[in-house]
Amino acid sequence: MTKAELYKKACMLPMLPGVYIIRDKKQEIIYIGKAKRLRVRVSQYFREGVPHDAKVTQMIAHAFEFDVVVCQSEFEALVLEASQIKAHTPKYNILLKDDKGYSYVRISQEPWPRLSAVLQKEEDGARYLGPFTSSFAVREMVETAQDAFLLPRCSRKFPQEIGKGRPCLNAHIGKCMAVCSGKISQKAYCEAVENAEHMIRYGKRDIVKTLTAKMMEASERLDFETAALLRDQISAIQKVSAGQKVVVDGETAMDVVAFAGTTKAVCAAILRYREGRLTDKREFLFRDTTDIPALREAFLPQYYLDGEQVPKLIAVDQLPEGAEALTQALSEARGSNVKLYVPQRGDMAKLVSMAYTNAVERLARESGRFSREQKLLEELAHLLGLAKTPRTIESYDISNWGDGTSVCGMVVFENGKPKRSGYRRFKMRTVAGTDDYASMAETLSRRAEEYRLARMGERPDHEGNQFATLPDLILLDGGKGQVSVVQQALRGTMMEHVPLFGMVKDDHHRTRAIVNAQGQEIALQMNRGTFTFVTSIQDEVHRYANEYRKQQYNKKSYASTLTEVPGVGPATAKMILKKMGSVAAVRAAAREELEALPGIGPVTAAAIWDHFHTNST
Repeated sequence: MTKAELYKKACMLPMLPGVYIIRDKKQEIIYIGKAKRLRVRVSQYFREGVPHDAKVTQMIAHAFEFDVVVCQSEFEALVLEASQIKAHTPKYNILLKDDKGYSYVRISQEPWPRLSAVLQKEEDGARYLGPFTSSFAVREMVETAQDAFLLPRCSRKFPQEIGKGRPCLNAHIGKCMAVCSGKISQKAYCEAVENAEHMIRYGKRDIVKTLTAKMMEASERLDFETAALLRDQISAIQKVSAGQKVVVDGETAMDVVAFAGTTKAVCAAILRYREGRLTDKREFLFRDTTDIPALREAFLPQYYLDGEQVPKLIAVDQLPEGAEALTQALSEARGSNVKLYVPQRGDMAKLVSMAYTNAVERLARESGRFSREQKLLEELAHLLGLAKTPRTIESYDISNWGDGTSVCGMVVFENGKPKRSGYRRFKMRTVAGTDDYASMAETLSRRAEEYRLARMGERPDHEGNQFATLPDLILLDGGKGQVSVVQQALRGTMMEHVPLFGMVKDDHHRTRAIVNAQGQEIALQMNRGTFTFVTSIQDEVHRYANEYRKQQYNKKSYASTLTEVPGVGPATAKMILKKMGSVAAVRAAAREELEALPGIGPVTAAAIWDHFHTNST
């Protein structure tokens, strides 16, 4: 259906609450929304002249038809919308992905172990507590434990540096037990680390009682140094606890939510308070949108009704449209009443302001990072005379070996950064012998055909298929010849008008310039940032193509080694390598292991074993 037809259909909808489901040409659901009045909400998408942000504009461009489900109430529509989004995860609904992975508390395995907050768990012999979903909470736990048990945070190595140099400032102000002074025994230090681990695992409630009992025992056996250390740790824990301001009733769980936006993105910041104290901070960044009220309305139900713990109080910067229905849904999800409100004064209003400040700070950090990359891309566009800044850049390089076999690597840079999920590899199908020009032409012809098929609906048309995206710029590893043959290969295709340039190297194989099909070179040395960026693209595509060529060569050489065995053909050799992992593993295997492989009988197993062991003598 055309946009005009969709608008006409929307104008016939009832003025009742409900859920609308928008589909594309392939009948895939691309957006699900709720409405207090279906006719008003749906028609505004397709009415001419109504402004929309970039994401909604793109969604409307892909919309082909829609269905609606009329509901009895706005509450019923909200609950249905949340369940349908969870079931279908439409492309243009908001994706609640913050930038945090799992985090861990690491306790190093050494005579004088250290506590630290890390983002990855490694096989290094250390103990790891976690995983925790919040890196903020992990850092808080580690810092609290270090403060409470006066653990060192410096880079000194123990016991190598004990007694060498003066104690640091932390020791002088009572925040470190000063292992470096040599006055702390290894046993006492390790007990402090164990106690810190206990506090992280089980909390502070019983640790003071345990430490007090140990302090009394140390005093009774006249171990006054240990008793003094334990006394200092108890004092530090009490100070740490007193220093964490209780902002709400200790029995009340509360979230504080605020939104901030720029001309290109919106950030939602959530401060989570449990037992009266700040325990976590989460930030969600949404690009290509500036509509904060619409995002707030969509974000809150999707965040809380998708399995997230619903607190008793949720303080927000503004109430979303349909706040009453949302409050009802949150209360049902929690199993008790939930208060969703905008604090007007006092500590609660200050907490909302703090959440807003965190959202603004995150946008500032993001804007700073993107502005540098944007500036670099704009400089490249200016240098090449492009009509627009190249958001998506594809680069290609041919790699071949002595027998005439060639492969091609394709790398993708998006917003100035490598997009590894978009990398692709090509084996030549039609080129005979080593011919870089023909290989490059074949590769780009196939790339253009994949894009055509995606546009025709014969290939997946979503972000997961890089071939469904039209690049803003193509950079080939090569000079005028490569650019000329590819330009000819793309003539008449849907990629004919994509800007195309070559990257040429000097005699030392370093990037020298960019060249067009007419052989005109554009020097890069005078533009240091652009030179470094283009060099990084050329190095990356060269690395990727060579890596694929080596991989194919190794597979080929491995397979040819096995096919020398009587009775072992290419298919059998491939199966053996897949099962065994390498030719070395086949060589080391016993006859019984070889015989146990699928389709390998006693005769073939004996032939394989004899082949390797006869040749090795």
